[in-house]
Amino acid sequence: MLFKIKSKACPGRMGEEMVSRKRGWFYGWYFKCQSDTQTLAVIPAVHQTGKRRSCSIQVITEGQSWTVPLPGEAFRRRGRMIFVGRNRFGGKGIRLAVHAPGLEVKGKLRFADLHPLKYGIMGPFSLVPFLECRHSIWSMRHRVNGTVSINGERYAFDNGEGYWEGDRGWSFPKEYVWTQCSFPGGSLVLAVARIPVAGFCFQGVIGVVLLDGREYRLATYLGAKAAGIRNGLVRAVQGSMELEAELLEGTGNPLRAPAKGDMVRTIRENAACRARYRFRQNGRTLLAFETDRASFEYEYKV
Repeated sequence: MLFKIKSKACPGRMGEEMVSRKRGWFYGWYFKCQSDTQTLAVIPAVHQTGKRRSCSIQVITEGQSWTVPLPGEAFRRRGRMIFVGRNRFGGKGIRLAVHAPGLEVKGKLRFADLHPLKYGIMGPFSLVPFLECRHSIWSMRHRVNGTVSINGERYAFDNGEGYWEGDRGWSFPKEYVWTQCSFPGGSLVLAVARIPVAGFCFQGVIGVVLLDGREYRLATYLGAKAAGIRNGLVRAVQGSMELEAELLEGTGNPLRAPAKGDMVRTIRENAACRARYRFRQNGRTLLAFETDRASFEYEYKV
């Protein structure tokens, strides 16, 4: 860990839960599914502000996004599965049955060969109280099979590629970059964010490159630093490792994001866009490619 917080300055978990209730809270999962020609991402979430609880399902494709608000009682959780109305989400797959003005979604996708991380992406930061957002990565890469119909358009996945992550807390960071991309033989994810905690802010970094079965991890608690964020380019450095990602097009489709538990913030995500990646270790390039299948959120003002 790069810093310590004295116990006198930090209430315990009970105090954090009380603050979360006052500020509001959210909990959501992000499922991304890709074939050679199509991309579909789905975000089920539950959120609460004061005594008002609600939930939502967001659907994102290459060119469009939809947000479906639902009453809080539509959300249920059972172990590693969550339910939003007639929709089901978990490690074995997702079942979609969305009927809303302007949006009809129906179908089932099956997951296999999930690849979780060796340990949680937050590392020791999972024990730090009062973080506004905590991140999880449930599977860096897995197989996807099945079909989904969105307003009559068929999305078919035959041994497609999947990715699954989650967030919980009360707000997304004010400024952040997040990108994820699968490639032959692996998958990568990188997030850099301005993190407020204990009265100060720092640039937090979490990133993983899964390459030929090996997990390379970059994280603030391992010494990673953001070496540059500008004009769609983000670079993280940790010892002899360097991971660079560059957004090459567009601003993306609008999504709803939490602010104090309320889904009132608008962010933008490219579910499948042009981007460039490079990963180096000990001065040697292990991975370098340009793709039109990257997912990217760039919420920095520079």
